[in-house]
Amino acid sequence: MTRKYPIKHDLTRLNAIFFGSIVGLLAGVVVSTFRLAIEHLLTTVQGIYGWLGQHPLWLIPWAVLLILAAALIGHWGKQTPMIKGSGIPQIEGQLAGEMDYKWWPVLWKKFIGGILGIGAGLFLGREGPSIQLGGTVAQGFAESIHLTGSKRRLLIAGGAAAGLSAAFNAPIASTLFILEEVYHNFSTLVWLTALTSAVVANFVSNVVFGLTPVLHIQYEQALPLKYYWLLLIVGVGLGLLGYLYQWVTLRGASWYAKLTWLPEQLNSIIPFLLVIPIGLLWPITLGGGNQMIVQFAQQPPLLIPLIGYFILRFVFSTISYGSGLPGGIFLPILTLGALLGAIGARSFVALGWLPAVFIANFVIYAMAGYFAGISKAPFTAILLITEMVGSLQHLMPLAVVAIVAYITVDVLGGEPIYEAMLEKMVTPATAKANGPTDRVEVAVGEGSELVGRQVRDIPWPKGALLVSVKRGERAVIPKGDTILRAGDTLVVFTYRANRAFVRQQLAHLNDSHPHLAD
Repeated sequence: MTRKYPIKHDLTRLNAIFFGSIVGLLAGVVVSTFRLAIEHLLTTVQGIYGWLGQHPLWLIPWAVLLILAAALIGHWGKQTPMIKGSGIPQIEGQLAGEMDYKWWPVLWKKFIGGILGIGAGLFLGREGPSIQLGGTVAQGFAESIHLTGSKRRLLIAGGAAAGLSAAFNAPIASTLFILEEVYHNFSTLVWLTALTSAVVANFVSNVVFGLTPVLHIQYEQALPLKYYWLLLIVGVGLGLLGYLYQWVTLRGASWYAKLTWLPEQLNSIIPFLLVIPIGLLWPITLGGGNQMIVQFAQQPPLLIPLIGYFILRFVFSTISYGSGLPGGIFLPILTLGALLGAIGARSFVALGWLPAVFIANFVIYAMAGYFAGISKAPFTAILLITEMVGSLQHLMPLAVVAIVAYITVDVLGGEPIYEAMLEKMVTPATAKANGPTDRVEVAVGEGSELVGRQVRDIPWPKGALLVSVKRGERAVIPKGDTILRAGDTLVVFTYRANRAFVRQQLAHLNDSHPHLAD
């Protein structure tokens, strides 16, 4: 007689898809509204500057209005510091257990502050705030259904991917960016939740904005192989200037701190006033820069004006971001990359090395290269530009430029810019031994000090317990003589309040470019 056992159905992945869909819908609606408001306000502001050029007496009340907007955003930033800047480091810090915040004040203040700052024409991007808005919406949803720990983090990661997807209509790249650059976790539940949320949010965004890619650039033909050597020159140049961008951007806040005559919460008055002459003289440059990218790819200016536009956007984007306004650097980086691509292509055309018909191609390639170098996320850069441009014809040259720019920044000692920003925001954690338990997952990197060591020989952080070693498709129950290998994922239990301390301590042990996740 055959004994029958009840069939057990594992609904974990189905739950991830279900909750990811809800988060994607909520984040898609919020971020699409955010994006739509910015676009309408920016169009209105560009029209206002055209009118002010004919009626200069109205510049005084306009300046007063901008000062009031800056003061309001600065007041909110003082009340709720987590709305400042991009928002990506804040989400990364949340997922790593190194910071947390109340979701509702951040949501509405980041939403309105971002619209006012970006819509007023400052050189800030909508994508960083969109990621934080999506993650914050997910945080609020998780709180409403009483989810904590790893389940809460899954929803936040999904919301962040949904926010970027709705901002750029790039669900695959958005998912990869969260996995590669923000969460550093490629587990099944994480990517499944993030991808589902990103796809649903992308659908919402497509309903509002249509199916045309955000950076739809027409080009005559793919780049012939005989011109690929020029990509190496462009990649090195992008890497050098990408490292310079990292260096300047990471020091912007400290330069503002030297302005002791101006209260910190009023720092944003400086970019709000400086944007007035820019709006009067070059209204096409206002905002994140997607209008510039599309227009200059189709009708590229001459070499000298292109260099002038690059200098303007490089300087003023760092001034805008350094003030602490709620806005990102994602789209400004792509705009700078596009300008550098046009500059390089114009130079090659002048030297007789390249036909002018390929200028648009180099604009596309350089966007990926510049972002890959600064963020040190080349896979995301390649997929992002592919989705945003809407063509698969550029994968090979995109990869060449992205790799060369990445290597150049790496040789110079550049760090991933969002991780560097997070390091400036957090302080070394101390051990805590109370509260509910949680877990930290650590991927053992190639060349890590953990590789080849027995579990008993590793100085584990206080309050940490290694409970499992994931090795491929199987889980190994660790013993004292278990030898760790590159590629293992360590599952460590600790107190929830102790996660930041454990993560930081394990990062030192796994110090060969650690990829930590939780």
